[in-house]
Amino acid sequence: MFADKAKEFLAQKNIAVVGVSRTEKDAANGIYTALRGKGYHVFAVNPKADTVEGDKCYHNLKEIPEKLDAVMIVTRPEVTVEVVHECAEVGVPRVWMHKNALFGEARSSVSDEAVAYCKEHGISVIDGGCPMMFMDFPHKCMRWMLGVMGKLPN
Repeated sequence: MFADKAKEFLAQKNIAVVGVSRTEKDAANGIYTALRGKGYHVFAVNPKADTVEGDKCYHNLKEIPEKLDAVMIVTRPEVTVEVVHECAEVGVPRVWMHKNALFGEARSSVSDEAVAYCKEHGISVIDGGCPMMFMDFPHKCMRWMLGVMGKLPN
């Protein structure tokens, strides 16, 4: 189920990454640049930045001038709740809440409240994991290992 949802999410073209940072080493930036490098039309979102990774950065989803197919959320869980409300407002049909499987809750964007909100509002939601597990060899190996250990999201 996780792999099917992830593939469906990654089949989209217009994806916003919420939580990118002016610090280039952040997970959100890695996801953003990987998606951009794979040819996705990505939009950086951070309320406190005007540019990220050399690209225009939007302060919120409402500022993005195109219809979004999906939103990748890499924020603190309490911010995730705000983001999914905005996703519903602008008509985003798919959300992925990032969770670093190695660091667990310490590096998670997942919020039970946000997951419930998505389900109540017809937004397809992936509550955990990382799209990088479908993009490069080291992360694909991690996905395999987490699958064996039973630690992939549902």
